[in-house]
Amino acid sequence: MKRITKQLCILCLVLPLLTSCWDVDEPNRIRYIYAIGIDYKEDKYEIHAQIIDFINIAKTEQPNQDAIQVEVGKAKGDTIEEAFFELYKSMDLKLFWGHMTYMVLSEEALKEGRANIVINAFLRFREIRYQTWVYTTKDPIGEIMLLNPLFNSAMTRLKLADPMSSYQQESFVEPIDFRKLVIRLNEPSYEVNIPYVKIDDNWENEKEKDKLPKFEGVGVVTPDEFKGFISGEKINGLQWMTKETKKGEITIPRDDKFVSITIDNLKIKVKPKVQGDEVKFEVKLNMNALLSSFEGKITEKEIRQFVKKQIKKEIEETYLEGLEKEVDIYRLSEHLYRSDVKNWKKVQKNGKVPLTESSISSITIEVNKVYTGRKAFKETIE
Repeated sequence: MKRITKQLCILCLVLPLLTSCWDVDEPNRIRYIYAIGIDYKEDKYEIHAQIIDFINIAKTEQPNQDAIQVEVGKAKGDTIEEAFFELYKSMDLKLFWGHMTYMVLSEEALKEGRANIVINAFLRFREIRYQTWVYTTKDPIGEIMLLNPLFNSAMTRLKLADPMSSYQQESFVEPIDFRKLVIRLNEPSYEVNIPYVKIDDNWENEKEKDKLPKFEGVGVVTPDEFKGFISGEKINGLQWMTKETKKGEITIPRDDKFVSITIDNLKIKVKPKVQGDEVKFEVKLNMNALLSSFEGKITEKEIRQFVKKQIKKEIEETYLEGLEKEVDIYRLSEHLYRSDVKNWKKVQKNGKVPLTESSISSITIEVNKVYTGRKAFKETIE
């Protein structure tokens, strides 16, 4: 009898602890949002929700070829929140937002201050992480949401979901997440460069063409407006003025041929100097150069000269392109704000330092080391 009484007492103590888990949803009873696309058409917000099958991904990095990895649901609303609830009406299970990895915004979704509305709407969701990557595009949002990685591998391998992997090898455009986006929109020059992606169909397998996301440039946005896109060769200079840059490449014409040089170990220093009501910026860059491809013979001195000339040219061209769009593309205002906030307050207008074509007074480039890889400074095979 005493034994039974003792067991009943233990059971009574354990039961209250078990009730705390009764309202927890089972993983197989939840749908997981992995990415979201936002468009704005006919005065309504249009969302494209990408739902991913984590059970399929968890089994292997090479999922079942016959299994459907992704479903994309679409809904519209006068507000982002209304569009969400329209989506919920067609869902068979509860949606979980905590695994959302990236967001793609259309050009229309960025205009007239709508970017600020979209960002605030998502950041009010406690489930959404600040590490969510953000992109913009001119291509149809629905098509972007259906892109797959090469070899139909797991969706977690898609460039949009894991941009830092390829960024280590080629740093054309810096990826940006919610955290950096919010910080840069709240600090001078109150502008942010969002990676501009497009659909690239230059890949194919034995059955069909593959479509992959490609970084094409940046879209510049402020809390109130969309400044436009800067892409292609016009944005080349941005990588040389980005501290996060890991590796870049330049190709230079030489005697009717071409020389390709890889740049790494980039160090950047921007020094603002206030001269009355004007601010001048001195730019100093340090880097290493790796000779990647060339024909004929070339000297180390020539390589240094080529690098200095080409990188300076790209920095100046991108800067001027930014001025045409009234954009502080290199966030020069922030450099003065952080080093001399007193003078920044004197010269700033609407949170930005007024810039002219001559605001960058000097660009000094030092090539610390020149490498040849496996080659000498002449062709291995003559």
